[in-house]
Amino acid sequence: MEAADASREAFIFVGAESTPRRTDGEGPRVRTLTYGELDRQARQLAAWLQSQGGAAQRVLLPCCDGPLQITALLGCFYAGATAVPCPSPLDGGRNVRRLTAVAKDADVSLALADSAVAAELSRLFAGSDLVCLAADRAALPDPEDWRPTVAADEDIALIQYTSGSVTQVKGVLISQRNLLAGQEAITRALGTDGHAVIGGWLPPYHDMGLVGQLLHPLYVGALGVVMSAAAFAARPLSWLRMIDRYGITVSGGPDYAYDMCVRAAGDEEVERLDLSRWRVAVNGAEPVREATMAAFAERFAPAGFRTEAFYPAYGLAEATLLVTGGRPGRPPVERAVDSTALAGGRLAEPRKGVLSRTLVGVGQPYGVDLRIVDPETRQVLPPGRVGEIWIRGESVAPGYWRRRAETEETFGAVTSAHDGSFLRSGDLGAVDEHGELFVIGRLKEGVVVNGVDVAPEDIETSVQGLNPKFGVTAAVTTGPERDRLIVIQEVRENGLLDGELPSLAEAVQTHLDGEFGIPDAVILLVRQGVVRRTTSGKLQRSAMRGLLRSGGIRPLYPQVPVFQADLSPS
Repeated sequence: MEAADASREAFIFVGAESTPRRTDGEGPRVRTLTYGELDRQARQLAAWLQSQGGAAQRVLLPCCDGPLQITALLGCFYAGATAVPCPSPLDGGRNVRRLTAVAKDADVSLALADSAVAAELSRLFAGSDLVCLAADRAALPDPEDWRPTVAADEDIALIQYTSGSVTQVKGVLISQRNLLAGQEAITRALGTDGHAVIGGWLPPYHDMGLVGQLLHPLYVGALGVVMSAAAFAARPLSWLRMIDRYGITVSGGPDYAYDMCVRAAGDEEVERLDLSRWRVAVNGAEPVREATMAAFAERFAPAGFRTEAFYPAYGLAEATLLVTGGRPGRPPVERAVDSTALAGGRLAEPRKGVLSRTLVGVGQPYGVDLRIVDPETRQVLPPGRVGEIWIRGESVAPGYWRRRAETEETFGAVTSAHDGSFLRSGDLGAVDEHGELFVIGRLKEGVVVNGVDVAPEDIETSVQGLNPKFGVTAAVTTGPERDRLIVIQEVRENGLLDGELPSLAEAVQTHLDGEFGIPDAVILLVRQGVVRRTTSGKLQRSAMRGLLRSGGIRPLYPQVPVFQADLSPS
């Protein structure tokens, strides 16, 4: 690495804000990392891993704040080890259960963390053979002790555990070839180069946070700016203030993150922001909603945000993040379609007096071959028809860790034309006559009403908008044929009037009957935080079904047990 490059900043790590607003010109605590420091620290960690026999071993990387989240990752790459990113044990609850499940499934024997996380890991894994280095306190080897390794294209660089069930974890094997192909696709799609400033708050164990937020700045030689997911959750506008302060040009997150910013923004906060340099605002990792983007664009237009900055995209961990995207600077593609025709598997123009739905396009493929396939007949479908999204290309992973049957089923799918194997995404979508992809929903999440499939996302979006006191909505089905709809609606208790809950539940039922023809749904009003989400913001409907069956949900209304007959396993 040349001296000039070594002294250039690679990353800025932004700490949590102490107050919602700063009037003294000072910001939150900041740590910087130059390219030279990054290389030196990565070589030190690699030397330690090699001294512990870590080459070709799996190394647990629990989420830590600051530079360690990238130096530890590169240390694994330098040492020829396989990185296994996971949540922090300090976050408690579901994250601890998920971390222990990942550690067990990946069969790790080494871990890299900071001293606080390392202490908790030692407690969690007391009596096991796990060796954890507290990298911020330990006396690290000399960088010159590192022995360079030669990686083959097929070597596994990391195991990316997909979000979903807390304990039934599933690790995607990401090879060196996958990483490079994925980075090239992102570069082409976003038009990024060394002049970009790429930042965000997604955790490094999430595919968008890891591949898009940490590795992509390194791939193009850009500056990366990172804040913690906890800081965003506590104060959503801290994300936008970070974009303003550091002139970030590329940033993004799931749809709900934009919604949180709209809800949190007052006029004074908007006036203090300058978002005019934000060139690419990626919206992905969950359904992209037209209403969310419209509300965000309107709210932050006075701060210089432009609608054409929005960049809806589609991706998944199994494809090393990006599958489709648009062209930067082009407004998102939106298309109104007939809801009845859509439920029947077709994109059709809306008819007068018939329920319609606005779909947001997520672009066209980058670096992959994409098909829309009938999941039953495996026939490739023409434009305008809804089917499962199948993908193949060099960024597509070789399979799941130690799950041969699932690997064959998911990564070895063959169409009726027998034209090679594809990855089955499990997502339903359609392409239009221009090749634009529209993601419709999940293959196994449909709600069947009078023989017609209704996307749960439609129900959730529609119900959530009924009342400003409503938070997150989850629509799940139960029963042998998933023919019973359960709507779990979070309610903000502040300002709630005595006796108001029954009328709120009745309003939901009346709406479901009128809009969707569902007269007998079970409506559960619950406190905020009850509905489970993944790290990327996707609703964990299977987890909610499990909670319902186990009696793990205590609703605010009705305050009576939910009959097991209504919640029989699907």
